[in-house]
Amino acid sequence: MQKSPSFTPRRELGRTGFKASQLGIGDIADRGVPLEQCVATLRRAMDAGLNVIDTAPAYEDGFSEQIVGAALQGRRAGMFLIDKVDHLDQPVALQVEQSLIRLDLPDVDAFVFHAVPDRAAWRSLAAKGGGFDQLEECRRRGQCRFRGLSSHQPDVLRLAIESGLCDLVLFSIGPHCDRQYIDEILPLARAKGVGTVCFKTFGAGKLLGDTAGYGRPLPEPNHDKPASGGTSAASGLPRLTVEQCLHYTLSCDPDVALLGLSFPEEQDAAFAAAANFRQLSAQQLTYLRAKAALAVVGKGPCWWNPA
Repeated sequence: MQKSPSFTPRRELGRTGFKASQLGIGDIADRGVPLEQCVATLRRAMDAGLNVIDTAPAYEDGFSEQIVGAALQGRRAGMFLIDKVDHLDQPVALQVEQSLIRLDLPDVDAFVFHAVPDRAAWRSLAAKGGGFDQLEECRRRGQCRFRGLSSHQPDVLRLAIESGLCDLVLFSIGPHCDRQYIDEILPLARAKGVGTVCFKTFGAGKLLGDTAGYGRPLPEPNHDKPASGGTSAASGLPRLTVEQCLHYTLSCDPDVALLGLSFPEEQDAAFAAAANFRQLSAQQLTYLRAKAALAVVGKGPCWWNPA
């Protein structure tokens, strides 16, 4: 096994008091891979010093939670575990209890409401007796310490951060992500002491290769155009490298860059890129945004950007 760089905690995750590593471990779940192999892959990232893990019931229908729980057995100390409440219109307590059963753990560090879609959903969660009140009861029972949400809508994130109800928020920052996330949401979260855990560095894979997202085939594959350096063989469009994508996200400086690290080779590429990180200039950031805009052409919707 290739020796991985050793990451150390970098700074506190908002007001949680937890000192987080620069990279976080995203969804590791593939039902085509044995549980023990997935656990070993996750622990490999932990061995490299990554100390933030994100999971959700929706990831492979609970398999991700099983993997995470197994990987944390005997290794819970010093790790920050984020889990999700997937069903925003259903009672929270039962969802929390079911997640803890799948994890086989007594608690997590943070439960966050998953992919809050609009301001109406936010208002329902924030209302008296709504999701945040219910999650507060779970916190009082010791099932979590912090609350938050993830969203693909800057308007929702802005309301959530300003409300004081969220200890952390999860949102997109990468070469093909709406600029509101960087220009407005990230500074606001910093000012309010809300932790930022950011995903979509690789645009669900669209920036690195020919996929409609997460390995799905392109809507209308085109195999007629020849490949050339730095372009896609199938589409003839530019591709970004792992290093370009990760350096973009790290240059924006969220508390944690949450990456999908499902296989050792993915981990090695991300770790090497992080080890070689140099802050990008404004001109370099602009160049990568332009290249990313071309790289996603014909690859379906980028659902993490507001319409």
